[in-house]
Amino acid sequence: MDDSESQLRELLAKSDIDRATELAIRTYGPELVGWLRSILPTEDDAQDAFSRTSEELWKSLAKFDGRCSVRTWCYTIARRAAVKIRSQPRHAREVLVSTVPSVLGAVTHILNTTKMAQQRAVDVYAQIRAELSDEEQTLLVLRVDRDLSWKEIAQVLAEDGETDDDIQKRAAMLRKQFERVKVRLKELAAERLKD
Repeated sequence: MDDSESQLRELLAKSDIDRATELAIRTYGPELVGWLRSILPTEDDAQDAFSRTSEELWKSLAKFDGRCSVRTWCYTIARRAAVKIRSQPRHAREVLVSTVPSVLGAVTHILNTTKMAQQRAVDVYAQIRAELSDEEQTLLVLRVDRDLSWKEIAQVLAEDGETDDDIQKRAAMLRKQFERVKVRLKELAAERLKD
């Protein structure tokens, strides 16, 4: 990132806005798209926000004064784009598409590659989840997908005749078991996603 920031500053000093925009998008685009996907409700919203971010970045870099990193500037613009996207119904949005070929190419490349990477991650996690025991899958679904408290999960999994003390103990045991499952999931995901 430091090399990219230096290169970006050099390009901006030369007023080479097109190349600076392209480099910023290629460098920070994947993380921006990931962040936009996490804060906006749909994939279309995230893509629209990223397109708007890229266009606004291109327009604003000529006025960039260097008080923050270009990366921080990109996030600032992305946040503003997300706010704008949230406030407008999809049919009323002005679609911003860069007329600069290198910028348009960078935006298209980032959206396509991050979408493929996201799908691959979803596929890998689905495969890993399928490898868990039935008990581990149940625990994962109840805690992560259904957001049940540990006491509620212990109650769901309780045997007939268990007391409140038994349920409290079971909740503590399940919490520890869940921590082990999380560690295992992270290790398996890291191993499979690095290939």
